[in-house]
Amino acid sequence: METGNIDQVIKFENGAHVYVQGGNNVGRVGVLQHIERHQGSYDIVHIKDEQGNHFATRLGNIFVIGSSGKKSVITLPKQRGIKISLIEERDAKFAHRKANNDEEDDE
Repeated sequence: METGNIDQVIKFENGAHVYVQGGNNVGRVGVLQHIERHQGSYDIVHIKDEQGNHFATRLGNIFVIGSSGKKSVITLPKQRGIKISLIEERDAKFAHRKANNDEEDDE
């Protein structure tokens, strides 16, 4: 990156690690399972994340970040691109609030 030269090329193939950069699944990371080709319409890609959840999006919405069998070549954020459900998010907030309230009570 510092020199502006290309270090490596990652092939777009099944098993590659991809990042979703558009659509309803924006920000998610997973492994490319397969591509559905549709003549005259959008091609659909099927992706599986680390938790085993399957989702689909348009081909133009994904960006390859790692080759098959290897981890991504970029640094991922704290949640590693895994989408949590609303219930899981709510439970995490309650647990965080409870932990903060317990600390305040101790003081």
